[in-house]
Amino acid sequence: MAEQPVAQDQQEQSDQPGQPAVAAEAPAVDSPAPSRRSLLGWGGAGLALGAAAAGGAVAMARSGDSAEPAAESGAAVAFHGAHQAGIATPVQDRLHFAAFDVKTDDRAAFVQLLKDWTTAAARMTAGHAVGEGAYGGLPEAPPDDTGEALGLKPSRLTLTIGFGPSLFDRFGLREQRPEALLDLPKFPGDNLDKARSDGDLCIQACADDPQVAVHAIRNLARIGFGKVAVRWSQLGFGKTSSTTPEEQTPRNLMGFKDGTRNIAGTDTAELAKHVWVSASDGPEWMAGGSYLVARRIRMNIETWDRTSLQEQEDVFGRDKGEGAPVGKAKEHDEPFLKAMKPDAHVRLAHPDSNNGAKILRRGYSFTDGTDGLGRLDAGLFFLAYQRDVRKGFIPVQQSLARADALNEYIQHVGSAIFAIPPGVRDQDDWWGRTLFSGKA
Repeated sequence: MAEQPVAQDQQEQSDQPGQPAVAAEAPAVDSPAPSRRSLLGWGGAGLALGAAAAGGAVAMARSGDSAEPAAESGAAVAFHGAHQAGIATPVQDRLHFAAFDVKTDDRAAFVQLLKDWTTAAARMTAGHAVGEGAYGGLPEAPPDDTGEALGLKPSRLTLTIGFGPSLFDRFGLREQRPEALLDLPKFPGDNLDKARSDGDLCIQACADDPQVAVHAIRNLARIGFGKVAVRWSQLGFGKTSSTTPEEQTPRNLMGFKDGTRNIAGTDTAELAKHVWVSASDGPEWMAGGSYLVARRIRMNIETWDRTSLQEQEDVFGRDKGEGAPVGKAKEHDEPFLKAMKPDAHVRLAHPDSNNGAKILRRGYSFTDGTDGLGRLDAGLFFLAYQRDVRKGFIPVQQSLARADALNEYIQHVGSAIFAIPPGVRDQDDWWGRTLFSGKA
C-alpha cells in the first residue's frame, strides 16, 4: 500500500516508544557430539558447525511483545518467545520471503514437517548448521546443511511463519480459519500476477547478511521437499521502514523517507492495540499472533525520475530532504493534513483519515532486472502486520486506491495474506502447535 505501498505514514503512526526489553542470552540449542547418521535423511539436532561463527555475538532479547536492538549486526536474535521474531524485532537490512504450496494430504506428515522446520529454524537463527551439518556425515548421503552459511555470523536472522487462507481447506482445519483471515478484495488499480500471489504458507527470513537469509529459506525448502514446494519468492534489500524510531528513517527507491511514524517495536501499548491478536479476538489458537499482508508494488521508476521535485513533494505531502510534512520544519513534527493537497499520500494514509487505523510495516526495496522493454523492474515489497486486516490494511488501501496521487507511479502486482501464529515458547514447542493440537 504505500503507507502502505510506499509510504510514510503508516508512517503516520505512533512514535511514542515504550520501555525496552532487558537483554538476555539466546536460548541454548542442543549441540551433541558428532555422530554418524543411521538414516539417509534429514537428521535431528546434530553437530553445531556454525557455533564458532556465533562466538562473540551478542544476543538480542525479545521480552513478550517488545524488542531491543542487538548490540551488533552479527548478533543472534532469540527464537523463542510469546510472539514470533521478525515482527516487532528491529528491522534487518535484507529479506528473503517465500510462499509455499502444500503437496501432501497427510496431516501427520505435515505436522512433522512443522516440527522439523522449527528445529532447523531455532538452530539457524542461533548461528548453527542444520542437523549434522554440511560435512562429516555419511559420504553416500546428501549433507543435512547446504553449507553456504558456514563461517558466517547469525546476522540477526529471524524466521517468521504464516498460514494462508487456502491451508484451511486441508487437514480438517476449516472451522479453525479466523474470520480476519479473509480473501483480500480487489482494489482499484490492482494488476495482480497469480504466480506472485497467495500461498498455503509463508516464511519470512530477515537478516543483515543476504546469504544468511537465502541459506535459511533454501534449507527449509529442502527439508520440506515432497511435502511443500515454493510457489513464489522475493528478495529484498534496503529496509523501507523501521521499528526503532531512534534510528535514521530509511528511504524508499523514490528517495523519500519511509516509515516516519511506524509503530515502534518497544511500544507495548501500540503493539497490543494494533498488532497482536488477543484471546478475545478469536480463534483461541491465534492469541499472541498477528496478520500479515504482503504486496509486491512495482514503481514506475523512469516516469518518477522525470517528475519535478515540487510535484514529487506534493505527491507525498513531505519534503524530500528533511522529510518534514507540508508547512513544518522537522520530520517528526505533527502533520497538518489540511495543508496538504487532497490526494497527497500522507494525508490519505494518516490514521486521522482512516478512523485511527494503524499497521506495523517491515517493507523492503527490490530490483529484479528489467521488464524486457528497458524499464527497471523495481519497487517496494510491502509487509504489514496488524491485529485485524479489516481495521488495518483494507480500509487504508481502499482510501489510497481511490485517490492517492502516488498511484500514477506505482502498481500492485502481487498480493497475499497470512495468519501469523504466536511464538514458539520453548524447546518443546513448535510452529503451529496451537492450531494443530487445539491447545493454546
